[in-house]
Amino acid sequence: MKVKRQRQVRRLKLTGDTRERVGASVSGMGVGPHALREGGAPPQVNNEGKMLRTCGSAAVCAVAMAALAFALVPPDRIPATGGDITIQPINHATVQIVHGGHTIDVDPVAQGNYTGLAAPDLILVTDIHGDHLDPATIAKIRKASTIVVAPAAAAPKLEGAVVLKNGESKTVGGVAIEAVPMYNLTRGPAAGQLFHDKGRGNGYIVTLGGKRLYFAGDTECVPEIKALTNIDVAFVPMNLPYTMPPNEAADCVKAFKPKIVYPYHYRGQDLNAFADALKGSAIEVRIRDWYAQ
Repeated sequence: MKVKRQRQVRRLKLTGDTRERVGASVSGMGVGPHALREGGAPPQVNNEGKMLRTCGSAAVCAVAMAALAFALVPPDRIPATGGDITIQPINHATVQIVHGGHTIDVDPVAQGNYTGLAAPDLILVTDIHGDHLDPATIAKIRKASTIVVAPAAAAPKLEGAVVLKNGESKTVGGVAIEAVPMYNLTRGPAAGQLFHDKGRGNGYIVTLGGKRLYFAGDTECVPEIKALTNIDVAFVPMNLPYTMPPNEAADCVKAFKPKIVYPYHYRGQDLNAFADALKGSAIEVRIRDWYAQ
């Protein structure tokens, strides 16, 4: 088992009075760089992209918005037919995949930094929670030809979305996509309730250049995941109480045996425990900083 780590290379730099004013503005908005939680919504904006809450001045507001965006770590590349697949971690559950003429964004939300990234040809939305579904950000980064794929529960908030149900497969924009169930088995906000009900959200398998990339979304280790085969790259969540802890995530990965696994959606979790649990396997663990600042 190989473990590859990577440091962030870009940071937002604020100095002097600007730093103090931005800090006050962000605090006043009730949102910090690590404030978005499961089921939370991005900061409210109007249709011109301006904060509804007062920042004090337009300049400070602009910098405050920038402070909420996370830095980008360097992208990874995976050899594939027709050229390398580029994997760009963005933030939390957000990632961009590029191969050939296809650019795919998964769960783009306001906390991501999209500076310098290509506009997506395809957007995949996994769930209705605010750290996965952000219609305002999708409207901002999409182009006229962008196709959005989403589960039925999220589609009403997304213009012209292509709906996929659990277990369905479809070629969209020239890309083969499979919708995989994602749900909780036991964890929920109260007795008899689950954070993610079966059938509501989708994980996705995307095939590019002969490689199968799996984005699990918010899920525990359900039977449909354990039954997956021939996964080249997997993105697996691990955060409590909403999905599963690192040791359960590692056991899940052992069951379906991807060649490469990225922990993502892991805020506050011990990634060393995940990596240690996979020692001795043939699975390469790639640890990246999805919360770089």
